[in-house]
Amino acid sequence: MVQRVALVTGSSRGIGRAIALRLARGGAAVAVNYRERRDQAQEVVEAITRSGGRAVAIAGDIASAVDCTRLVEAAREALGPIDILVNNAGVFRRGDLADFDFTQMDGMRNVNVDGLARVTRAVVGDMQARRWGRIVNIASIAGIGTTAVGTTFYAATKAAVIILTRRFALDLGPHGITVNAIAPGFIETDMASQSGADFAVLAAKAMMRRVGTPDDIAAAAAFLASEDAGFVTAQVLTVDGGRTDFIAHT
Repeated sequence: MVQRVALVTGSSRGIGRAIALRLARGGAAVAVNYRERRDQAQEVVEAITRSGGRAVAIAGDIASAVDCTRLVEAAREALGPIDILVNNAGVFRRGDLADFDFTQMDGMRNVNVDGLARVTRAVVGDMQARRWGRIVNIASIAGIGTTAVGTTFYAATKAAVIILTRRFALDLGPHGITVNAIAPGFIETDMASQSGADFAVLAAKAMMRRVGTPDDIAAAAAFLASEDAGFVTAQVLTVDGGRTDFIAHT
């Protein structure tokens, strides 16, 4: 069995951490990317190695073009050519048209859109050479159009992730590379808890009457990164417990 090499951006905690651990359980060697939380990233690496896997923690700010290139180079040097990329790193800034601080838009776009594209471009050469690759982008149901206030401009960046997913799938499909996105609903993470969100209210908006967990998203990512998903590409898999508060239903 071929051991795949995976790079998961923003994987020191939350959804990225769960994805890194899940891919490792499936046999992948994992590059755990972090920006500041080295200790948390190292904890993920240690959890993987204790279970007999291979992993390495690599610092890198996805907002930096230089760091994006260095991150991929370091992952390749430590673990080998990258087969699986999960673009998980993301930034959220609250605001709607009347109150948004537009100086924050560059920060969101640099990570959520430009950084995603830069890391993707840096890894595809390895995938094209072997005619096999899996790219999974973490979008959001905000990019599809939920009614949650304060998320308008964040939603715009995640809508961009969705269209980039489909366009990259078109470009890379002939090389044996699939590109898909996951659109999570509200997921219970440390960051979400610190935001002061009312979990009970959010749970009531989902058909399943609960908020999601990082493992819910990791399970979807593991499928899209697997051999079984070889004929699945250009898709957006919504994992939101059946949210009912969309602006438009089509």
